[in-house]
Amino acid sequence: MSPLPEAPLVRSSVQLYRYLLRCCRRLPQGPVQQHYRHAIRQSFKVHADEDDPERIQQIIKRAIEDADWVMNK
Repeated sequence: MSPLPEAPLVRSSVQLYRYLLRCCRRLPQGPVQQHYRHAIRQSFKVHADEDDPERIQQIIKRAIEDADWVMNK
């Protein structure tokens, strides 16, 4: 099960970014939440110039799987 029900609807990088930030809101307040918010922003910046649609879909799929792992941890 995905962390939030909207996971299957994520199709673009902006949707992924918003989805991951929403997942962060479900984490405990404080350093843990700040860490993951920072990591999401950094990852978004690192992959901002990605233009291969197949690679973008791989990144989205992996990010949702990672979010699921973090939320279940």
